[in-house]
Amino acid sequence: MVKLSSALEKIDIPRKTVYRLSLYQRCLQKLLDQNVETVSSEDLAKSAGVKPTQLRKDLGHVGQFGTRGLGYSVATLSEAISGVMGLTVLQPVVMVGVGNLGSALLRYSGFRKEGFEIIAAFDADPSQVKVAPDQLGLPVYDVREMGRYVADHGVRMAIIAVPESAGQAVADVLVASGVQAILNFSPAVLNVPDEVIVNHVDLAAELGSLSFFVS
Repeated sequence: MVKLSSALEKIDIPRKTVYRLSLYQRCLQKLLDQNVETVSSEDLAKSAGVKPTQLRKDLGHVGQFGTRGLGYSVATLSEAISGVMGLTVLQPVVMVGVGNLGSALLRYSGFRKEGFEIIAAFDADPSQVKVAPDQLGLPVYDVREMGRYVADHGVRMAIIAVPESAGQAVADVLVASGVQAILNFSPAVLNVPDEVIVNHVDLAAELGSLSFFVS
């Protein structure tokens, strides 16, 4: 189970449900951008790639929504999911590792729409970062400053995009400084306390699994 903070209380939600809620929120955001006011459970489920029964079960963790024959209010449901997911204000995130992948992630403009803001980046050698700070949108600090910065700014989420050899050491500093959730693009398998959540993104493994279906 994963504990998430809402504005009113702590709610225990299964981890897979948390992931699907983030998918629903992304779909709802697209509908808001298109000025769509209501959406049926069937259409929202189809957009998220799940069955309507699964969607309704997941939304039961958020509250009672929807009107028979009319569907869900897009704005109301989006606001409710944001509250449960702790996204009513921008969630500060730090990026560790500003190589090719880290630089690309920093330039991605979609994080703010999803409720996240990368507020600082760190690298073992900032002088070797190939992309200029004005293109990245923020300065790159020496990784030795990371622990103090994270603690001083109350950062609870981090993205790691460093070589495998550095992954565990970076995670150790982040956890010691107060980080509670890590999105790990490093090949390293991270050992962290049980209360710290790690989502591991192994691009090579994902491609390897896809190759099974290629004739």
